[in-house]
Amino acid sequence: MVGLDEQGTDYTGGEFLLVEQRPRAQSRGITTVLRQGHGLIFTTRDRPVRTKRGWSAGAVRHGVSTVRSGRRHALGLVFHDAT
Repeated sequence: MVGLDEQGTDYTGGEFLLVEQRPRAQSRGITTVLRQGHGLIFTTRDRPVRTKRGWSAGAVRHGVSTVRSGRRHALGLVFHDAT
């Protein structure tokens, strides 16, 4: 994802959110301000998580917080294996 507007100037709010769902524990959220012209690469479903038995898939959700004023635009490029 590439930010096309400047936060604080063109809009307020609108932080990028990643929420990691952990088994038998509370979900953990991370917010990131995507600056104008900067890019962010993220997983859209699972990420590798180290466990006591090796590695497993950890569920991750993504989204955007509420834009409180102005307009926020971003360019999203999706890469996936459709087979």
